Amino acid sequence: MKQDIVGVVLAGGLAQRMGGGDKCLQLLAGRPLLAHLLDRLLPQVADVAINANGDPSRFQAFGLPVLPDGIAGNPGPLAGLLAGMEWAREQHPSARLLLSLPGDGPFPPHDLVARLLAGGHRQQPVCAQSDGRLNPVVGLWPVSLYDDLRSTLMHSDMRKVALWAQRHGLRRVDFPAPALFNINRPEDIAEAERLFV
Repeated sequence: MKQDIVGVVLAGGLAQRMGGGDKCLQLLAGRPLLAHLLDRLLPQVADVAINANGDPSRFQAFGLPVLPDGIAGNPGPLAGLLAGMEWAREQHPSARLLLSLPGDGPFPPHDLVARLLAGGHRQQPVCAQSDGRLNPVVGLWPVSLYDDLRSTLMHSDMRKVALWAQRHGLRRVDFPAPALFNINRPEDIAEAERLFV
């Protein structure tokens, strides 16, 4: 199971509410958010890449591939999914599924992949939700959707992950709120410290 699933951490956002910069490199309990996320993610998948634009050397300490968006103009997380699928096709041709996670969510469950697989279908996207609210960037995506996603980004103005996923039979899996906690504002760091303890 694990060998045909690879992961991409979506870290390409502009972090405007945090004053810019890379949210995933903010410190939590003395370590970058990304380090906490990877502790939980790496045992669940065959390999991981980071989707981020700009100078990739800022992620050098993590020893992972850094994938820039292949679509210009900061089109959002769908471009990160596309970059992840392209990497999966080129570097892991046996991979059938791509797990996506936001770089600002330091607490993904240790059984995230197992629960998404149990609640989904390997030919359709399956995403996490909490309290009835969908978190579309926490999901499992069939790599076979690459061509459709590329065409969508190149030839339409669709940029919403949920809308694109719904076109392909999106399924949802419920998670408790802390599992999907993400950091958008400086005060969220303090809340993350509380949850971390």
